[in-house]
Amino acid sequence: MTTLESPFRLDGKVALITGGGSGLGLAMARCFVASGAKVLIAGKTEAKLRSAVSELGEGASYHVADITSQGAARDVISTCVERYGGLDILVNNAGNHVKKPLLETEVGDIQAILDTHVLAAFELSRNAVPVMNARGGGSILFIASMASYLSVPQVIGYTVAKSAVLGLVRGIAAEISLEGIRINGIAPGWIETPMTAKALDNDPERKNKIISRTPMKTMGKPEDIGWAATYLASDAAAFVNGHVLVVDGGALSGF
Repeated sequence: MTTLESPFRLDGKVALITGGGSGLGLAMARCFVASGAKVLIAGKTEAKLRSAVSELGEGASYHVADITSQGAARDVISTCVERYGGLDILVNNAGNHVKKPLLETEVGDIQAILDTHVLAAFELSRNAVPVMNARGGGSILFIASMASYLSVPQVIGYTVAKSAVLGLVRGIAAEISLEGIRINGIAPGWIETPMTAKALDNDPERKNKIISRTPMKTMGKPEDIGWAATYLASDAAAFVNGHVLVVDGGALSGF
């Protein structure tokens, strides 16, 4: 039950975060644990996950999985149920990236990005619904991007995938909201993460353009996304559904 004293808390909630070993995923895990949730982080690199859990403490554990592989969605959700008794919050955060000019981009490049950002996220969400129903409801979050809205050169596969994420939020919310499960997304602006650093390496022109169109004249911190996710997963956002929250320092509307 929501109380005026603690609507932003996640006490008693169980969360699964894909791509949780670093970057935005780890930041969301930090914020969730600090807000009282138990968190299972999933990813492909065990050393990275182990290091993250050692930082997060007793409120977290990890599961090694390539979420694009067959059966991975069922396995990771089953692990969550076995360890913590259920699932209340799913964050579809795992992602990959290919930076190439259009004419050098191949179908396989786009397919690999769609497999992670769209198809795996869909499969995880589909498998999470009955588990959340058993707990009386839940919250599913998708991570969108500035590329969901803006024309960004040399990342056509990423742009296609992140645009599709907007459709996942709307489409799934339209079908399962009556079951007590809210579907929302976050569109991060340019945040200081390893993926962003890789995209901007040796590209000062692009980085300067980003800063120039951001009214706050800075890039965001991973925790900016972590606290936004905490809000959307909490009872404070009980009537927020089918929405993508832009957290970008004003970049989407900046000039």
